[in-house]
Amino acid sequence: MSGVEIRAASVDDAEVIFGFIRELAEYEREPDAVKTSPAVLRQQLASGSPPFECVIAESNVEPLGFALFFHNYSTWRGRPGLYLEDLFVPERFRRRGVGLALLKHLARLAVARDCARMEWSVLNWNEPAIRFYRSLGASPMDGWTTFRLTDDALLKLGAA
Repeated sequence: MSGVEIRAASVDDAEVIFGFIRELAEYEREPDAVKTSPAVLRQQLASGSPPFECVIAESNVEPLGFALFFHNYSTWRGRPGLYLEDLFVPERFRRRGVGLALLKHLARLAVARDCARMEWSVLNWNEPAIRFYRSLGASPMDGWTTFRLTDDALLKLGAA
């Protein structure tokens, strides 16, 4: 898709980001899992140290997709990494280069910031995304299992 521009999200994009988050949750078959709101995103983006960064792909001011990310750290490499939390392009804009444009933008950021790596997770059933990521040279982290503590389990462990 020609004319795709990638720009850093601002506080004014909280509604757009939230809309993409909701669409992503629906795509991932978890529409009720979203607990944030545009107000929370707006407050976080306005803070002195936002917990995430976000870029938006657009054409003629129409939002086409987004990528939300933050930095992690590689102890073995002694350098930061870029962790892509969410990448989403609505179905009507897929296969037009929007996702590729977002990933290229993030890769350039990672290189400019001297990141040792760029990582993300993908659901095992999302074969189109897996094929796309492999075509870019990304490889799955075989032998690793992601663990997560949330809600009551997190509260219980944190109270110990």
